[in-house]
Amino acid sequence: MKGMNSLERFASSVTAWAERWFPDSYIFAVLAVVVVALAALFAGVAPRAIASSFGEGYWSLIPFTMQMAMVVISGYVAASSPPARKLIQWLTKLPKTERGAVAYIALFTILASLLNWAFSLVFGGLYVRALARRKDIRMDYRAAGAAGYLGLGATWALGLSSSAAQLQANVDSIPKSLLPITGVIPFSETIFLPQSLLMLFVLTVVSVTVAYFSAPTRARAVTASDLGIDLTSDEKDTVEKPKQPSEWLEYSPVLTIFIVALGIGWLALEFFGKDPLIAISNLNTYNFLFLILGMALSWRPKRFLNSVSKAVPSVAGILIQFPIYGSIAYILTKAPMANGLTLSHEISDFFVSISRHDTYSALMGVYSAVLGFFIPSGGGKWIIEAPYLMQAANQLKVHLGWTVMVYNAAEALPNLINPFFMMALIGVLGLKARDIVGYTVTQLVVHAPLVIFMLWALGETLAYHPPVMP
Repeated sequence: MKGMNSLERFASSVTAWAERWFPDSYIFAVLAVVVVALAALFAGVAPRAIASSFGEGYWSLIPFTMQMAMVVISGYVAASSPPARKLIQWLTKLPKTERGAVAYIALFTILASLLNWAFSLVFGGLYVRALARRKDIRMDYRAAGAAGYLGLGATWALGLSSSAAQLQANVDSIPKSLLPITGVIPFSETIFLPQSLLMLFVLTVVSVTVAYFSAPTRARAVTASDLGIDLTSDEKDTVEKPKQPSEWLEYSPVLTIFIVALGIGWLALEFFGKDPLIAISNLNTYNFLFLILGMALSWRPKRFLNSVSKAVPSVAGILIQFPIYGSIAYILTKAPMANGLTLSHEISDFFVSISRHDTYSALMGVYSAVLGFFIPSGGGKWIIEAPYLMQAANQLKVHLGWTVMVYNAAEALPNLINPFFMMALIGVLGLKARDIVGYTVTQLVVHAPLVIFMLWALGETLAYHPPVMP
């Protein structure tokens, strides 16, 4: 490791360790059920009540599960469309050095995540592959892959695709048991707070800087070729001609134009008929916008359907794990103890007992980040945590919108080492999670203290407002 700076040396060491010891994300979700069920049992909840809550909660998040699946699919379709590929080819010309290439990947992936986290994963993966094909620079493929993941590990929950902010901004998405505690919280009180925007700027600058200095130099770089990654197989953007008369409409843009025109008409009614921030905060509207965009950019139904087919495997983890999160939430919030209270109520009281108004944001950030190692989900984990965290925020008079942002910022931290959301990216790259985690852990070591400090310091600048009911 002679000649390495401290960030590069640390990233290299962790990468070597991760290649031997990294587990699967589904195991984390199942372990969370075990931990919560045992905690409820030891707290005095009857086994019958635990089992009942598990079964009743299993299907409670089906609408939200489908919404999250559509976030992935619509983002994938948009990112793999011909115009997006052309943009990537143009961006490929910008870097001049190996480390500069990694920094560019980090920057553009972070910016893409503010619009759609799924889009950022696919966009980042395709950008990495395009840069890896350049012959004039010897870019480390692992460090570049980690940089392509930074939208999920640094900033995604601070942008428009924040599941928690979207859920809290929509009365139809908020669970009925949570609504009296939080009320409806618009984007203006969460992701568009000046404090939130400042935190976003700081994290972007820091993430790009760490990506640059932790990347191996040309002499020590491990390229895609070194890893046996075939970049020559990248698909060309071509559309075959129909072989049968019945296939003509699949290759013609006529139907796409019609559907996109209808979709644009509906979106115009939504955005001009109400506050644009309220319109875009609706998760269904958000997904519809990206789906129509994906259709338009794909142009032909055949290309659109091919992109959807490639995106579907990426949602497997969401489909099988989100119901488990619903069960966990029900055990926490519905299963009564002997005194009639729930485990979430007890946890809320515990947070109040150890916190003050000025320390709650930092303590909540640490707790939420740790829990995120076991429950790798933005919206699903928020539904589990929100009942007791927001109740504690009310009792301690902490700004409710900032409490959502505390969750958002802390939620991104465990993503840096949990493989759950890495699946879509590493699928595009042809890597394994262990190949990039050494570099994402390096980001985590820098991010964690910085994020917790900002959560505390910026939270002190905001005043409490009671829940706003619809």
